[in-house]
Amino acid sequence: MSPTMIKTAQAGGHHDDGSTRILGFWIYILQDLFLFATFFANFAVFSASYSSAETPKEFIDLNFVLIETFILLTSSITYGFAMIGVRKNSVSATRLWLFITFILGALFISMELYEFHHLFAEGAPYLRDAQGNIIPYANGIDDGRGGGIAAYWSAFFSLVGLHGLHVTAGLVVMVCMFVHLGMHGLTARNKARLGCLSLFWHFLDIVWIGVFTAVYLLGVL
Repeated sequence: MSPTMIKTAQAGGHHDDGSTRILGFWIYILQDLFLFATFFANFAVFSASYSSAETPKEFIDLNFVLIETFILLTSSITYGFAMIGVRKNSVSATRLWLFITFILGALFISMELYEFHHLFAEGAPYLRDAQGNIIPYANGIDDGRGGGIAAYWSAFFSLVGLHGLHVTAGLVVMVCMFVHLGMHGLTARNKARLGCLSLFWHFLDIVWIGVFTAVYLLGVL
């Protein structure tokens, strides 16, 4: 086999490897989509069981969540700039925008953790009496209120927390890619990895729009 044919075969092998990697990641995204759909359905069912006398809107700060949403959507734009750096074969630009995306993602997670802490501090997941005092669920399950409130907030924390875990996983991968880029540059494998991470990050933004609409926006209306 001539050297030209060997180089062509190697180039084709790299192309096939990248294409296979992207295809496999699309399959993973599809599986993740079904997972989130299950959690969305779970939330929809249990949100209907929430007591009409105690609505979640008194615990939800929509302005705070809007800032979270803006930060996450902005991180999607900055990751797009990172991918422009990839296409231009600029390691420095790619690392810069990847770092900015990481900072925005970390800020989003920090705000989400603060929100969870605030909800527990305000006693959102707990049943209250007429005076607003927290009472054990066992004392309110007979009239259905305790079970309904517990189910609602369990579904809330499960759905929002699942998305937060995915964002955290994306941040961990960003750190790994930042190191890989510093060590090896924009190799074909690193480009494929960044492409997969791009799909994952944009997918999480789309999911968050669904979370914001179904959980927060409809929750305060």
